[in-house]
Amino acid sequence: MTDASPAARRAPALLHSPIAFLMALAFVNWLGFASWSALINNFAKEAAGFSGQDIGVLQSVREIPGFLAFTAIILFWFMREQMLAYVSLVALGVGIAVTGYHPTLGGLLLTTTIMSLGFHYYETAQQSLQLQLLPKADAPRLLGRIAGAAAAAQLLAFGSIALIWRLFQPGYVTVFLFAGLVTIGLTLAIWLAFPRFQGAVPQNKGFVLRRRYWLYYALTFMSGARRQIFMAFGGFLLVERFGYDVAATATLLLATYGINTVMGPILGHLVGRIGERATIQIENVSLVAVFVGYALASQGHFAGWGVFVAGALFIVDGVFFTLTLAQRTYFQKIADPADIAPTSAVAFTINHIAAVFLPVFFGLLWIRDPAFVFYIGAAVATVSLSLSFLVPRNPAPGFETMMKPVVPVAAE
Repeated sequence: MTDASPAARRAPALLHSPIAFLMALAFVNWLGFASWSALINNFAKEAAGFSGQDIGVLQSVREIPGFLAFTAIILFWFMREQMLAYVSLVALGVGIAVTGYHPTLGGLLLTTTIMSLGFHYYETAQQSLQLQLLPKADAPRLLGRIAGAAAAAQLLAFGSIALIWRLFQPGYVTVFLFAGLVTIGLTLAIWLAFPRFQGAVPQNKGFVLRRRYWLYYALTFMSGARRQIFMAFGGFLLVERFGYDVAATATLLLATYGINTVMGPILGHLVGRIGERATIQIENVSLVAVFVGYALASQGHFAGWGVFVAGALFIVDGVFFTLTLAQRTYFQKIADPADIAPTSAVAFTINHIAAVFLPVFFGLLWIRDPAFVFYIGAAVATVSLSLSFLVPRNPAPGFETMMKPVVPVAAE
C-alpha cells in the first residue's frame, strides 16, 4: 500500500496546529467585518441619508460592546475562550446579514450593535488565545502571520465587493446578507474541524487590574483613541469630501490589504528584530504624519491632488496598523501567564473608553471643520509616542517600564 502523499499528511497536522487555528479564526472574522466596513459608509450616506453627526453616533454605539468587553471575564467562568470565539463570530455574521434590511438610524444602531457584540467579544477571546498559545520567542513573527491571514480575508472581501459592484450592481441587501451567511458558515466549519486548544497555565477567573501593567493600559487607551478617529472619520472623509463611491472605497481597501497580506509577516518579523519600543515609536511617528496629512487634505491644501493624497494616507495608516501587535507582545513579556485572559478583557475595555464618546464629540466638530478632528488625532498620537519612550528595550516581569517599579512583582 502506498504511503499517503505529503499534502495528505499535512492536512491532519494543520488541524492540530494552534497557529493554523488562530489564522483561520482571524480570516473569518475579518472577512465578515471587512465586508461590513466596505459598505457601511456608502450605505449610511446613500440609503439612510447620514450626516457626519449621524455617523459619529453610529460609530459610538458600535464601540459600546468594546467598552463592555471586561464582562467577558464573567463568560470565562463557564465558557472557554475558544467557545466564546465561535459564538461571537456567529453573532457577527447575524448582525452583518440583517444590516441591509434596516436603512434608518434606529435600524442601523440595532444591527450594528449585534454585529459589534460579535466582533468585540471575538477580539477579546482571540487576543487571550494568541498570547496563551503562542511562544514568547516566536510571538511577533506568528502574530505577523495571523495579521497576514486577516489581510488576505480583507483583500478577498474588498476585491469581491469591488468586482461584483462594478459588474452587477447587486444592491446593499444582497451583499450584506451574503457576507453574513458566509461568515456564519465558515465559523461552523472551523468549529467542527479543529480540536480543543488549551493554554499551559490556568487563567485567573477574577477581575485583574495591576499597577505594574500601567504603561500597557496607557498605551492601549491612546491606541484606542487614535484608532477610533481613523475608523470613524478617515473613510467618511473620502466619501463626503472626495466623492469615493462603493467601488472606489473597496478598491482602496483592496490595495491596503493586498499590501498587508505580504507586509503582515514581514512587519511581524521586524517587531521581533527591533523590539517593541522601537516599533511603537515608528507606528506613532507615522500616525502623526497621517493625521496632519488628512487635516491638510480636508482643507484643500493639496489642490487637485487632495483626492489622491487622502487615498494614499488611508493606505499608509492601514498598513502601519499591523505594528500595534507590538503592544500585545510587550504585555506578553511582562505579564504573569495566569493574567492573560482577564487582562485581555480589561485592556479591550480600556481600548474602547475613548471610542464610546469621541465619535459623537468629533461628529459635532466635523460639522464645523473636519480638520479639527484630524489635528486632535495627531495630538493623541504624539502623547502615545511620548509614552513609548518608557517601554524598556527588553521588557520582563519586574522591568515593565524604564522607571523604577511601582510595586515589586512578588507583592502583587
